[in-house]
Amino acid sequence: MAEEAIFEFLHSEIVNYTLNKEHGKEKDLSTLEFMGYTTGYRIIERLTREWPRFKDELDTMKFICTDFWSSIYRKQIDNLRTNHQGVYVLQDNAFRFLTRLSAGSQYLEHAPKFVAYTCGLVRGSLANLGITSTVTAEVQTMPSCKFHIQVNRT
Repeated sequence: MAEEAIFEFLHSEIVNYTLNKEHGKEKDLSTLEFMGYTTGYRIIERLTREWPRFKDELDTMKFICTDFWSSIYRKQIDNLRTNHQGVYVLQDNAFRFLTRLSAGSQYLEHAPKFVAYTCGLVRGSLANLGITSTVTAEVQTMPSCKFHIQVNRT
């Protein structure tokens, strides 16, 4: 319980630090996203150390939704959808960093700064597993969040 509160406070301080340090909104979010990217890249190495290689992209995404998400947020993703053409949607109906914010629509404009780090976290973990992707987040109603993953195939 205590480590969960520390993690939430650390995340909010990282957000506050980058927003106060930089003055451009897009640069702030890219800094947060890059911090998440490097963290996710490192964390996935430790989590998959004892795992055999994933046989395909879908197995990798299932791992992200279950084991990876559980190790960071103490719960699994609520819903995983795909079109089997490189687009995945991960839905968390009670995203941890948004549950502390009020459910009012006036706080929706603040949601991107609280999900940017997680977008980087997912993108970094996938990059280390050999999947180059673009991860974006969509928040329509608080505290639900959808993470859209577009796999970049060359």
